[in-house]
Amino acid sequence: MNNSDNNDTQASAQKQTVSGELQATLLSEALPFMQQYEGKSIVVKYGGHAMGDAALGKAFASDIALLKQSGVDPVVVHGGGPQIGSMLEKMGIKSEFKAGLRVTDRAAVEVVEMVLAGSINKRIVADFNTQGARAIGLCGKDGNMMRVTKLRRTHRDPDSNIESIIDLGFVGEPRIVDTTVLDMLAGSGLIPIIAPVALGDDGETYNVNADTFAGAIAGALDAERLLFLTDVPGVLDKDGNLLTQITVKHARELIKDGTISGGMIPKVETCIEALELGVEAVVILNGKTPHAVLLELFTEHGAGTLLLP
Repeated sequence: MNNSDNNDTQASAQKQTVSGELQATLLSEALPFMQQYEGKSIVVKYGGHAMGDAALGKAFASDIALLKQSGVDPVVVHGGGPQIGSMLEKMGIKSEFKAGLRVTDRAAVEVVEMVLAGSINKRIVADFNTQGARAIGLCGKDGNMMRVTKLRRTHRDPDSNIESIIDLGFVGEPRIVDTTVLDMLAGSGLIPIIAPVALGDDGETYNVNADTFAGAIAGALDAERLLFLTDVPGVLDKDGNLLTQITVKHARELIKDGTISGGMIPKVETCIEALELGVEAVVILNGKTPHAVLLELFTEHGAGTLLLP
């Protein structure tokens, strides 16, 4: 063996040693966090860019499978707004908007159920099962998991200042959650993947905002964590810096002074509602970050914004 070959062999051996030491260090650092969450429920709202990227989708499935293998009881709630809009367009079903909100009529809600509880749900289940997990697809109808009431929104006309009630059609908000099915699955090797479609007391099918649905499920389970995977790093201050931890009081102040604005407002409000329902803590994090869920749960620094009561 010449000197060049010998040097290459030594370099390779040294690299393997460093890699092995690094892996051991990471595992030793993660172990206390694994023990902290063992036997606890973790609800993950899965959506945004991560759900539309095949590679990120498979990585997410692998990470949730690892949570299950480490003794955590993960529950995944998914959205699918862009896919629903695309299918409505393909089928020639025009959406009506009132005060900027989409009205879900009977024809639209049939498409919503077909896309959410059908094609999207089963694709996510397939991603999980190909990554060595054992996932099962569900929706709020299964096992009477969630009953909803018809959601009505109020709107104040800026010109007349008259307030009116907007009928959004078959859009619901959670009234009661029955965790029987999820409790049974927690003691098994199965990971529930849930579409936010549920029954109303009138027997009709209703579409439920996925964030709201996830918050209600997490509250009913007394979950240790509720994670919202989004397209942003978390809650940012006025200078664009990530706020790693805030309280409910602080969050409300940030909404009031305009630091939290736009689409982040309803997400933070949903986080606050989940905390009020009994969730231990809620995290908003970037689903585009590889292994974001593992980084948040199993490292000291986390990966997003932690909201605490």
